[in-house]
Amino acid sequence: MKRIAINFGGGLVPGLEQVLAGAVLAARAAGCEIVGIRDGYDGLLDDGDGSAPGLVRLDPAGVEAGAIRLGVAPRHDPFRMRAVNADGAIEEVDRSAELLQRLRQAGIDGVVSVTGASAVTGLHALSVAFKLHRRGLRTVCIPKAVENEIAGVPLAFGYDSVLANVAESLQRIRQGAHDVGRLAVVEVPGRHAGWLALQAGIAAQADAVLIPEIRYDVTALAAALEAAGRGGRRPSLVVVAEGAQAIEGATQAEAADPLRASLAPNADLAFGHGEHVIDRSGAAAKAVASALQGRAAGETMPMTLGLLPRGGPPTAVDRQLGRLYGAGAVRSLLAGEDGVLMSWQPPEMGRVPITEALQRVRALPLDGAFVRGARALGIALGDAVAAGGAR
Repeated sequence: MKRIAINFGGGLVPGLEQVLAGAVLAARAAGCEIVGIRDGYDGLLDDGDGSAPGLVRLDPAGVEAGAIRLGVAPRHDPFRMRAVNADGAIEEVDRSAELLQRLRQAGIDGVVSVTGASAVTGLHALSVAFKLHRRGLRTVCIPKAVENEIAGVPLAFGYDSVLANVAESLQRIRQGAHDVGRLAVVEVPGRHAGWLALQAGIAAQADAVLIPEIRYDVTALAAALEAAGRGGRRPSLVVVAEGAQAIEGATQAEAADPLRASLAPNADLAFGHGEHVIDRSGAAAKAVASALQGRAAGETMPMTLGLLPRGGPPTAVDRQLGRLYGAGAVRSLLAGEDGVLMSWQPPEMGRVPITEALQRVRALPLDGAFVRGARALGIALGDAVAAGGAR
């Protein structure tokens, strides 16, 4: 294998340049050329003449200085890309064969993809890598995630940095809400799993945390907060994972935004003359805050962190993990491994088949240490189990 490429799937996390540095240094040590593909695979597909300007030469000096930016993939699936047909109508077309041909023309022998699941569209970006692998592309994937929900991967790249950012923001919000005597209801990423919400909530001394793994009862939640107040602790912070669901069965996002629910799943358009803009962020927090305020829980402040946790410098854990992931993926590809996902399993850098991550989600175990610990700390989880009790 003489020439390999690396690209970033959709979704930004802090420190992607560390993964790039690890891959470039490992490729150089092995005497292999490595290039970057801009914007996922769009750097190749957006070019119409086959000259592949979407490829970027990667050198150690430029990477170490942070001067090279590949960009993360937009919400494009090469198997289902929109195009305008001869009738002027928009249709979805499969451009995967064209993509593979362009990789061959560019002399690419294998691809390292830093990717995971897209919480924005629900597109499992790993499935794109797997389908390209099934069609002959040699590929090794590096997991990155905000929710840490990728099956078979105890710690995805970027999660530790996002966790630190979210915990710090929640701590500041809790202190501010406490000072003004209000209850902050803060939505954080977590459509499929509650790792981020619960771990950050514990670190920020939250009064309650709502996660996708436990359907919550607003009445039970309000009662738990009132009991905490009677016990001398004024509730100031409720953390809501965006995928948290009420026991009634409807997601709070759907209940709070009937207009959004009536549209196609991937619609995200502003239409008319600006009368309506579909904003999916914060819907869960607004629904919970409204329900709590209606139950005499005091004045609530619904908030969302949005994209803020995805920026900033990486933690020390992610700085070292990024380089180890990048170097490990290049070494695996050069050793002939294919169709695998790197997995940090201390003290070893392991590998699991991509299919293992596609078939399930790494959900937060309800009998695990984090849930038990949260209850012992008096954090309400929205169910009937009393704070401080065992499940």
